[in-house]
Amino acid sequence: MSGAAKRSFTAAGRDRPPSKRGTGPCHTVAMPALDRAPEPITADPPHHTDRPFLFQSWLDLAFLHWAAEPSVVAPLLPVGTRPDTLDGLTYIGLVAFRMHRVGWFRLPGIPYLGSFPETNVRLYSVDARGRRGVVFRSLDASRLIPVAVARAAFRLPYVWSRMSVRRDEDTVTYSSHRRWPGPRGAHSEISVRPGERIEEPSALEHFLTARWGMHNAFFGRSMYLPNTHPRWPLHRAELLHCEENLITAAGLPAPAEAPASVLYSPGVPVRFGRPPRAPAGIPTP
Repeated sequence: MSGAAKRSFTAAGRDRPPSKRGTGPCHTVAMPALDRAPEPITADPPHHTDRPFLFQSWLDLAFLHWAAEPSVVAPLLPVGTRPDTLDGLTYIGLVAFRMHRVGWFRLPGIPYLGSFPETNVRLYSVDARGRRGVVFRSLDASRLIPVAVARAAFRLPYVWSRMSVRRDEDTVTYSSHRRWPGPRGAHSEISVRPGERIEEPSALEHFLTARWGMHNAFFGRSMYLPNTHPRWPLHRAELLHCEENLITAAGLPAPAEAPASVLYSPGVPVRFGRPPRAPAGIPTP
């Protein structure tokens, strides 16, 4: 694949101090001002999803994260958002998991089309109202129809890939090879060995996983879609193998080091709410 270098990492998966330099060169980028301070990072959702329209479960998740300079990711975020930071750094996430039984409104989850492997590249954002969230740069999934619906209806950067999630004794392996729309050759192979349950997650572990919304550009506007789920059951994880070029395919610099954080979770059920509305009934950005 042109322009996307392939990298392989094998490293232990405990939190370690990230490089102060982070990932990629530093550039001067104008950041939007915040009308209020970012909301606190909480292990439990800060809001209720009173009228959920989308249900799903995220299962067997591997979280890989690299530190990055905020100026590196800022140009890739939707208008009206800026990189969310912890101790001056933001993070690039590579998250692999099994999507399970996606369902709409109060209909039961779909067993085949609504269940599939997924691997996404994500960034961390905060908007002018202080709402923290994630921004997806790519979402590889193995079901073509959900990919087409998500691209057309929600303008999410889903791509169709040949994928698998395999459990072999004490390891979990995630495989992804992109089909459409490309770039062809984008792929990832990740193997982790889950470890002990984390009883008291660190500030970094909360920052990377306790995300209660998504920012996305929708017909030229930045929209915020809230979600709720139970508190994450997080585990330490040992990274046995990581060979991927999804990060560079998503327009980000290639990581120069092993991940700063590697985590595993057996998963949670998730509910997505409608975008918040202003008093006049218009969805707010």
